[in-house]
Parts: sequence; C-alpha cells; structure tokens
Amino acid sequence: MEIKGSIALITGGNSGLGKATAQLLIKNGAHVIITGRDHQKTIQVAKEIGATPFQCDVTKDDEIDALYAFIELEFKRLDILVNNAGIGIRNSLIELTREELRQVYEVNVFGAAMVAQGAAKLFIKQNEGNIINIASTASLKGYPTGSIYSSSKFALRGMTQCWQGELRKNNIRVIQINPSEVPTAFGDEVNRTERVLEENKLTPKDIAMTIVNTLEMDNRAYIPEVTVHATNPF
Repeated sequence: MEIKGSIALITGGNSGLGKATAQLLIKNGAHVIITGRDHQKTIQVAKEIGATPFQCDVTKDDEIDALYAFIELEFKRLDILVNNAGIGIRNSLIELTREELRQVYEVNVFGAAMVAQGAAKLFIKQNEGNIINIASTASLKGYPTGSIYSSSKFALRGMTQCWQGELRKNNIRVIQINPSEVPTAFGDEVNRTERVLEENKLTPKDIAMTIVNTLEMDNRAYIPEVTVHATNPF
C-alpha cells in the first residue's frame, strides 16, 4: 500500500512501540490518530509527533464507538489499524487470580477484538484495509509465570487467524507482529516508566520498521505473521 496520505489508528500510541510506529508512519506521510489510557500524556505525545489524540479506553465499548464516529466524521475513512494496546501481569499458576486474568483479557483479547471490529466495519465498506495485531513471541511459546499474559496472546493469535479467513475476500490484510523483548514501559502497570534501551535488545523503532515494511508490500500480497528476535540478547 501507499503510506503517504493514508489514515492510521494506533491504540496504545503514546509510548513504546505505538509511539515509534506513529512517528514512522507520520514520517512516511500518513495521518495518525493515537489513543492511550493516560489522555493527558496522549495529548502531549500527539503534539510532540504531529498526531491526532483521542481518548479511548479499549475496555469501554462506548469509547470505542465514539472513536470510530470521530474517525468517520473527521477523516471519512481509515486505512490502517495498529492494534497495540496491551498490558501484562506475571504470576504463577498457584498464585494467579481470576481478577488478574480478567484485567489482562479485557485489554489484550476483548479490547483488541472490539477495536478490530470497528475497523473491520469501515474496511468492509471500503473493500480494503489493514489490521496489524501486536502480539509477542509469548503467543508462540509459554513460559513460567506466563499463564495470564501468554495465554492472552495465544488468544490474539487465534483471533488473527480467524480474521484473516473472514476478511481476505474484502481485500483486508490482517497481520500479526511478534516482537521478542523490547525495553519499554510495558509491564509497569503502575508508573508506566519507560525502560532504558539496551544495545543488544530490540528497540521500538525495529518493530515500527517491521510494521511499515509489511504495510508497504503491494496490496495483492500480505505477510500473515512476522516474528522479530534480537540477534544476540544474551
């Protein structure tokens, strides 16, 4: 697709992978709408990078509805959804709680599905569009204390494959990106403090470049899933 002139929506777009992706899309000529749980931060980041901020908690259906009403009113269309909002809680099987499971699934699974539903309705009308689901290598293999987060990303991977089967006939590309560890604020659900980048680990820019590269492929083709590892993170 042609990035220049496109309209993109990025959930969780005020930090980390979402912010880096917004910056790269804007650099390539896209107009980008970003959302985030901290609306004041979202406004600040949007001003900094030249994006449009919108207050939307992906666990609230009325806010998702308002987001898509705004997009249709202001932009008349949407070309790209980057389904990036996500949270993570680590806990062992014998200590995890039902509330922790609900908390993560509300964002990573239910929120991702409802945001994608809103985009799909627009894309089907347009007969084209792109959904990028940001998952993780945790969607491919579980790990100790990963029951909550890893299972939520396994669910996202299953949904991605279902949407691919449903939407290809409408020229809608659904692509899953699986980063390995990227030092960001992810996992710090209290302070949301960005971690210091490490020379041998992936950076948000690496994942942003992956997203843009997959999008730029001609619309006749798409890559269903991309996994990105650091070469030597040890």
